[in-house]
Amino acid sequence: MRYLHTMVRVTDIAKSLEFYCKNFGMEEVRRIDNAAGRFTLVFLAAPADKATGIKDKAPLLELTYNYDPEAYGSGRNFGHLAFEVDDIYAICAKLQKAGVVINRPPRDGRMAFVKSPDNVSIELLQNGEAMPKAEPWASMPNTGTW
Repeated sequence: MRYLHTMVRVTDIAKSLEFYCKNFGMEEVRRIDNAAGRFTLVFLAAPADKATGIKDKAPLLELTYNYDPEAYGSGRNFGHLAFEVDDIYAICAKLQKAGVVINRPPRDGRMAFVKSPDNVSIELLQNGEAMPKAEPWASMPNTGTW
């Protein structure tokens, strides 16, 4: 058995692609437009999977866009996506500079949470040991939910 992908429904493909590709370095590896079924599927691979050349076999993120609009709610019942990062502080600073709210700052040098444009929670985990506590993150309060 092999894990294939995680699917999240999105309301705006362009906005979601900008979020995942620009902020997390993900790359579109496959797209299926199904006019008869009234949906588009966009599959994304993570940067480390691109670097190792296994993007065709790696777990993917599937963005599903349904042509008929519907409200998806907060996405909280979905749980979250998780990305391992080499520098939790650098990625949080990059995201914050791009206008992404850091809902749960990396106060512990290990974990942070943000949300996608469709309110999907995304966990960021420091690769290896936690980084030493550092400001402004150590004293930053939570914002909203994650």
